[in-house]
Amino acid sequence: MQRFKPGMVLRDRYQLKSVLGRGVMGQVWQGRDLYLDRPVAVKTIAAELLAVPRSRDEALARFKREAQAAARLGHPNITTVFDASITDDTCCLVMELIEGTTLEHLFDQHEDGRFDVPSAAAVAAQLCSGLSAAHAAGLVHRDLKTQNVMVRRDGVVKILDFGLVKLLADTDPRLTMTGEGIGNILCASPELLSGGNELDGRSDLYAVGCLLHHMLTGETPFASDQPALLASHHLSSPPPAISDSDIPDDLRELVTALLAKHPDDRPSSAVEVYATLARYLPDPNPVLATRRARPEDPRRPFLVPQGPWPV
Repeated sequence: MQRFKPGMVLRDRYQLKSVLGRGVMGQVWQGRDLYLDRPVAVKTIAAELLAVPRSRDEALARFKREAQAAARLGHPNITTVFDASITDDTCCLVMELIEGTTLEHLFDQHEDGRFDVPSAAAVAAQLCSGLSAAHAAGLVHRDLKTQNVMVRRDGVVKILDFGLVKLLADTDPRLTMTGEGIGNILCASPELLSGGNELDGRSDLYAVGCLLHHMLTGETPFASDQPALLASHHLSSPPPAISDSDIPDDLRELVTALLAKHPDDRPSSAVEVYATLARYLPDPNPVLATRRARPEDPRRPFLVPQGPWPV
C-alpha cells in the first residue's frame, strides 16, 4: 500500500502538508490545492476498505454516489466537499479546511466540562440545522460524535464526514465495530449498534441527544471505558435523567426524548428539535454578524447560530 508523507501530491493537484488527525479508516491531512492555491483538508482512506467484499466497480460507483450526494448538500453547517477520487492505492476526499477546533477539544476548555445553556443550545441547534438538510437529501450520518463536529472561529458549527461513514460501513459491516474505540460508540444509537438495516435521521438525533446531555452536564450519558458495556447501555439502559435544576425542564425533557431507545419515541425530525432549542439560543448580535475584525475566540463561539433548512 502507498505510504503518505508530507509533500506528496495527489491527483497532480493536492499537496499533503501535515496530519490533522488519524482514525480507523484513514487520515486527515492539511493540504493545499496547487491549482487554485488555497488550503484544503484531504481525507485519505485505504482502498482495501472499499474492496471487501464486493467488486471494485461497485465500490467505485458507491463512493462516487455518496461523494456526489455529500457535495450537493451545500449547507453552512456541513463541511463542503470539493473533490473525490479513487486510485489503485487509496481513495481520497478533498474538503474545505476549517479554521477552528473540534467539539471534543472545547469540552477540555471548560473546567467542569459543561457548557452554559445558550452555548449548548446553539451547538445542538446548528447540528440540527445541518442534519435537517442532510436528512431531506436522504443522507444519515451514522457517526456523529465530538471528533466529527468542528467549531469555526466565527462560531459556525460544521459537521464532518457526511456520506463517507455510511459508504464504508455498507462496504464492510465489520467496520462499524472492528477496531473501534470508546469515542466511536459514545453517541451510537441502539438501532445502529443492533445492526438495523434501515436507519433514518432519528438515529442521528439520538447522537444529538448524547452530545446535548454531555454539554449540559459535563458527562456522557453512559460512562464506561469498556466498548461492549457502553454498547449494552445504549441498547438497554434507561437514559439518565438530568437533575440539575438550573437547566430548564423542557430541555431536560428534550434530552430524555432524544435518548429514547426506539426511534418512534424520539422527536420526528431535526427541525422539531431545533424548534425546542430556539428559545434558548443566544440573542442575535448584529455587530458580531457584520464585523470584520479578528475572529472570535473559539472557546466562546456560538453567537450567530444558523437556522434550520428546510423549515
